[in-house]
Order: sequence, then structure tokens, then C-alpha cells
Amino acid sequence: MKEAANLVLSRIGLRAPKIALVLGSGLGSLADEVEDAVRIAYADIPGFPKSAVTGHSGELIAGTLSGRDVIVLSGRVHYYEHGDAAAMRPALEMLHRLGVTTLLLTNAAGSLKPDMPPGSVMMITDHINFSGTNPLFGEPTDARFVGLTEAYDAGLRAALDKAAAETGTPLHKGVYMWFSGPSFETPAEIRMAMVLGADAVGMSTVPEVILARFLGLRVAACSVITNLAAGMTGQELSHQETKEMAPLGGKRLVAILKAAIGGLDP
Repeated sequence: MKEAANLVLSRIGLRAPKIALVLGSGLGSLADEVEDAVRIAYADIPGFPKSAVTGHSGELIAGTLSGRDVIVLSGRVHYYEHGDAAAMRPALEMLHRLGVTTLLLTNAAGSLKPDMPPGSVMMITDHINFSGTNPLFGEPTDARFVGLTEAYDAGLRAALDKAAAETGTPLHKGVYMWFSGPSFETPAEIRMAMVLGADAVGMSTVPEVILARFLGLRVAACSVITNLAAGMTGQELSHQETKEMAPLGGKRLVAILKAAIGGLDP
């Protein structure tokens, strides 16, 4: 991704961001908070993954947020779009080449806990990869054997906790289970997920966490809860519901992220 990194550097000037964010559904408003922003469409970046999912804008934004230089990826490519778990590898390799050391990931997810309703925010403390795949399939070096005991950085989680307390924003904590998608889970699968210890389910983020740790980046991740999972309400799930509900919890997560970023030591 040398060519991509060079293009981004030529556009963002002397900035040297150490912090990057990947925004999921409903978090586009955070991109609007970036000051002195330089925007680059994914389509203009050589070799960059391009998503066709509605609700993902597909652009890189470089600027300042809470007084810190940041790069924001507004939108991501999902495994279910092309059957490639490593779809975001070029983007993360480019961030690494640019000098990014801290990665904050966000997503929209379904809740398995009645006391964590739509509009809630959950900080991911661990994950379960139920997809049957891995973004490091085919990696030829021994670096593919990535340890994930501390996949979600303790220092970053403490910073998010502190920011939530400072802003008076409720922040749930739990385990995220990655399903491949694009179809939603069945009620039986949700009952299984509950037994296995999951608190929320979704179709993204886990491959990015694995890739980021492979690259040596510190990682934290949060989910915006858009619905109670299949079988919990008797209602069918839809992507339209995700797009409509994500901005509600998104506002809460934006407040937490803005408060946390200013105090991070990337």
C-alpha cells in the first residue's frame, strides 16, 4: 500500500496522525466533527477497498478531533460483500504505513441482553469468531499466529470508561460475536450465542481486530446497539432498522470517543 500511503500523505500535508477510527453504520456524524478536514474518496486511493453497503459513505477524512490529529475511515468493507475476510487489510496496512499506532473501531450490533436496548453503547471486551474464517488465511509467515488474549487494549478501554463517566454516558461492556452475514441470525443461533457467552452480535470488526493486532496496533472497539437480536421481540430484523436506529446510539458513542481521544497517549 505504498502508493496509497504516498497519495494520502500528499493530500494531508504535515499531519502525522497516530490515531485512526473506523466508523460503522450510524457514526457518520463523527466524521462531521473532524476539524480542518481533508476528505479523500476511497475510489481515489489506489488499491483501497470499496464498500457498496448503504449507510457507509466510503471516504477517508484526515484532520483534528479533540485537538488530536486523526484519520477517520468513514465506512468499511465487510466479509459478506466479497467473501474475503481480509478485505480491510489494504486499508489497515496503509494506516500502519502512515504511522498510526492506535485503532478505534465502531459498529452497529444486535443486543442479546434485554437491559441493553437499542440506542445503547457497548464497549467490546472480547470477541467470539463464529464466522468460520480468518483474515490471516494464506499469510505465509509465522506472524499469522497472532495472540489475542489482550486483543482489546486495557489502556484504551480504561480511557473509554473514563470518558463515559466524564460525559455521563452509559457504557455497557460485553462480548461481541462475529457472524459472517449478510443474512441476519436465526432465533436458534441467538440462543446458541447466549449459551456461548455473547452479549451482542454483528457482521464486522473482528477481522479488523485480528489484522490490527497482526500489524502491532493497539485496538479498542465499541458497538452501537440497533436492535434486540432475532427471536427476542417477535419482530423480523432489517438493514433499514439498523440504519434508522444506529444514529441514536451513535450520538452517545460520539460523545464518548471525542472525550477519550483528547486524553489518549497513542
